[in-house]
Amino acid sequence: MAKKMKKMGVFIFAMMNVAIVLSLRGLPLLAKTGMHMVFFILFASFLFLIPSALVSAELATGWVKDGGIYRWVKEAFGSKLGFTAIWLQWIQNTIWYATVLAFAAGAISYLFLNPSLSYNKYFIIAIILIVYWGATFINFRGLKAASWFTTICVIGGTIVPAALIIILGFLWVFLGNPIEFVNTSHGFFPDFKNFENLAFLAGTVLLFSGIEVNAVHVLDLESPKKSYPKAIFLALAIIIITFLLGSFSVAASIPAEDISLTAGIMQGFKDMLHMFKLDWLLPVMGFLVAFGAIGSVTAWIGGPSKGLLATAKHGELPPYLQYTNKNNVQTHILWIQGLIVTVLAFVFLVIPNVNTAYFLLTALTIVLYLIMYILLYLSGIVLRYKQPNVKRPYKIPGGNFGMWLVAGIGLIAVVFAFIVGFFPPALLEIESPGIYVSFLIIGTLVFVAAPIIINHFKKPSWVKKITKKKGNK
Repeated sequence: MAKKMKKMGVFIFAMMNVAIVLSLRGLPLLAKTGMHMVFFILFASFLFLIPSALVSAELATGWVKDGGIYRWVKEAFGSKLGFTAIWLQWIQNTIWYATVLAFAAGAISYLFLNPSLSYNKYFIIAIILIVYWGATFINFRGLKAASWFTTICVIGGTIVPAALIIILGFLWVFLGNPIEFVNTSHGFFPDFKNFENLAFLAGTVLLFSGIEVNAVHVLDLESPKKSYPKAIFLALAIIIITFLLGSFSVAASIPAEDISLTAGIMQGFKDMLHMFKLDWLLPVMGFLVAFGAIGSVTAWIGGPSKGLLATAKHGELPPYLQYTNKNNVQTHILWIQGLIVTVLAFVFLVIPNVNTAYFLLTALTIVLYLIMYILLYLSGIVLRYKQPNVKRPYKIPGGNFGMWLVAGIGLIAVVFAFIVGFFPPALLEIESPGIYVSFLIIGTLVFVAAPIIINHFKKPSWVKKITKKKGNK
């Protein structure tokens, strides 16, 4: 008799979701918004994170085989949109690598005791290319080679710095130091009349994205109907508290206009460590923060591209992109992915301001990912009517009305964030808003058109190629 696999508990599953959502690179972006960060975090949590988690859980438990966004959207709307959805999940992640490694470059500049490097375009590009390709070659060796490195990076580079910046923030306040975000704040709510003041809302939504990736593990939980909501709300509490307290700590010691999106957390460490005469710890923290960002990249490089590879068995990709090496790693897809990251790294050279270049790439990531989420929510609604008899071990309560309510809230939030994502943020110095918006529009059109073009030229022989490979194994 086969040994029964042990089911996951609520805490373990909650931690898995915390690990995939929580990122220190979001702290400077939130801190730059002052008191508005509270509204942005609550908006992203309750109008985006919870709906996406619940809809994803129902879809993941209903369509288990070859799960994920490709399968869900394909069941609802057909293979063309299914492939478009998984493509968007992959390409937004590819663009994200450039932003997270720019954040790592900001931290590394403090390791060299030279903060001005965080504004040096050539230094940032060099770090992006060296670290990204290094992480890619680690992934070429297989999952085991990357997993141990990633585990160490997450513990040392995310948990430890997050705890320390929060503790230092509390001490900063309790010792009577001035609190910058309180002194310069304009209230809890942003100005809804001016979309330029809401642009960072889209960036906040991006920080809370990705939870649909872990939804495929819902059936590994004991009693999914009861355990899943508990795990999500526990994860949500940890994410909100960490983002809020961490952002408050960064914003407490630095005026909003001086916060760097790539090095803001290190600016906070610099001020607060100096207060306790612990300046010698600054390069250590620079190393740890960079270490965490690098570990995050190493963990993600193989994941979304693996999802893209999975579509190959359905004949969505040409034979060249179906290739895997002896370690079962999709090396040809990773080469293409690396080429895109390399090209995008040079955006920092073209755009005059580092903060602007960083947020521009972030905005492109947001827009593409939000299109995928629109397809996700619509699939949840459509499949309630198209395939009502499919057994769903976890199902959003309240019948079809419950699905319309949850997915509808998510859709409204996503569409709103999508619209404001095209507006240049008022908090950044953008010399040419026209170029900013044009870059986003052209980038969106190119990356959304790509899967449609691939699908148009799809050949039946692509499927036969896969069948042949399977027969030879």
